[in-house]
Amino acid sequence: MPTPRKAADRTPYVTSSTGGPAMMTAETSAESATTVGKGETCSAHAATGEHGYTKDKDAHLKRLRRIEGQIRGLQRMVEEDVYCIDILTQVSASTKALQSFALRLLEEHLRHCVAHAALDGGAEMDAKVEEATAAIARLMRT
Repeated sequence: MPTPRKAADRTPYVTSSTGGPAMMTAETSAESATTVGKGETCSAHAATGEHGYTKDKDAHLKRLRRIEGQIRGLQRMVEEDVYCIDILTQVSASTKALQSFALRLLEEHLRHCVAHAALDGGAEMDAKVEEATAAIARLMRT
């Protein structure tokens, strides 16, 4: 079973719309990129075999597909030379949808991973609180 790595040990992993690695730009710099440890787990996952989002995974995937559809709609609007303000309105809606998804995922992470680490206490609890705090800070910048 893999041991959890500290947030500072993780390398940024940014995906493109096709699911593969994306180019790092000023907007997706290592500082603002979401860090993901492929195959990484926490003590809550090790104990339950689930991530915080597992029980609602199908709903999350459905929601992400709907957001993906919104983004594809934006592409079509640009291709069809739609009025700028109409496109910006849809950008705002897509952004809000992603923010809402992120908040739900964060809530599940806090209730599952962070709560489990808090019960265990010690260094893992401190690491999970630090990790959640950094995630909240990234969300607030967007």
